[in-house]
Amino acid sequence: MFGSGSGAAPAHQSSRLSVPVLIPYPFVWPYGGRSVFLSGSFTRWLEHIPMAPMEGHPTVFQVVWNLTPGYHQYKFFVDGQWRHNEHQPFVNANGGTVNTIFLAGEDIVPTSFSPETSGGSNMDVDMVPTNVETVPRFSQADLDISRHRISMFLSRHTAYELLPESGKVIALDNSLPVKQAFHILHEQGVPVAPLWDFEKGQFVGVLSAMDFILILRELGNHGSNLTEEELETHTVAAWKEGKINLNRQLDGNGRYYPPHLVSAGPYDSLKEVALKILQNKVATVPIVHSTSQNGSSPQLLHLASLCGILKCICRHFRHSSSSLPILQCPISEFRLGTWVPNIGESNGRPLAMLRPNSSLADVFSLLIQADVSSIPIVDGNDSLLDIYSRSDITALARDKAYTQIRLDELSIHQALLLGQDANSPSCFLSGQRCQMCLRSDSLHKVMERLANPGVRRLVIVEAGSKRVEGIISLSDVFRFLLG
Repeated sequence: MFGSGSGAAPAHQSSRLSVPVLIPYPFVWPYGGRSVFLSGSFTRWLEHIPMAPMEGHPTVFQVVWNLTPGYHQYKFFVDGQWRHNEHQPFVNANGGTVNTIFLAGEDIVPTSFSPETSGGSNMDVDMVPTNVETVPRFSQADLDISRHRISMFLSRHTAYELLPESGKVIALDNSLPVKQAFHILHEQGVPVAPLWDFEKGQFVGVLSAMDFILILRELGNHGSNLTEEELETHTVAAWKEGKINLNRQLDGNGRYYPPHLVSAGPYDSLKEVALKILQNKVATVPIVHSTSQNGSSPQLLHLASLCGILKCICRHFRHSSSSLPILQCPISEFRLGTWVPNIGESNGRPLAMLRPNSSLADVFSLLIQADVSSIPIVDGNDSLLDIYSRSDITALARDKAYTQIRLDELSIHQALLLGQDANSPSCFLSGQRCQMCLRSDSLHKVMERLANPGVRRLVIVEAGSKRVEGIISLSDVFRFLLG
């Protein structure tokens, strides 16, 4: 992404520093345990590195990890508890106690390196401090300049540039039974698909994971007119018509109106597409093109998303990141997203979190009421375990699981296991599912992460403990960038 190219180094730097030297370093935990992991500043405290027992010494765990020269902090996660080795250099700080290491390298000078070996056992630390560094601050002028340049770029480029060189776009006939449509989305691995009406000869809407949440809630309601057997014949069109009655929307004059299809043309600007997504609170916008003047015979070209637009921004400013002065500022400076009240200023919305033993009915209610796309699953200390997203609902189509469950009896943990492959580890905290960042991460880094396909939100966690501090979404970033 931008800012990570291999251009010429500044005059005061040596060109050999463009590729950091890595030094293999052995970490050892000699005090036993059933499961031991390593975490440290070299993984930004976000990764747990598994350690293995030494052959012939089952109580001694070790791992070799490549480090750059300089000052590093680390701890061990032993049987669910943070520990440090009292026989190695360590420092005491406000947040806890960590071991330290300094690997010598040319032109490397340690900062704030003052290991202490004071006595006493301090093994019950659950928070890990990070190095305090001077971070860039931004001015209103920096913000205005950055917003203007991004706005100009989005206004001058069109949705046509979002089209991939190759790929597939799935559309569903709205006369399909709901059950069949549900299974198609699961089999194709997509959470949303445009709906085609053959009688009208046009696209008339979108079927999304939220539809299935509402359908399953309706199935679970006592006295519901919609039964599992009726899903065999109940069409998507009939469901959409019924949904209008369930969720009537009022306009400014107090009149009811049905939701309309939000779409864009290939020559609409990227700014127009982004604003359509934000203003209509949708995840994707179909890019539809018609060669006839009356709009007949439309062709579905692509499903545009904020992720794709953000990727265009990153690509365009890759080698000129200095033209956006705010990129190197930490996200905590902007208060992007939703934060817990004691961490940052709230944006007016509650931070939705649930425990793993909460029911699937609780998840569905929160997804609808909080109007969010995913919910962090946390333990009793509010540390991140996993995340449940709207798109996870399609996993219930696997082996017709939705016909065998009661929403108020199935826990989140059990629901997530339904979507795992047989060879997948049956545990929380999947690196692919839980996309995390720190409050000290730069806007640049956050934008790069969110530009990856499938990543709509980043959970802001506390270094070391993974305690949830907030959430930042694609829509949060775009509302900020567009002012």
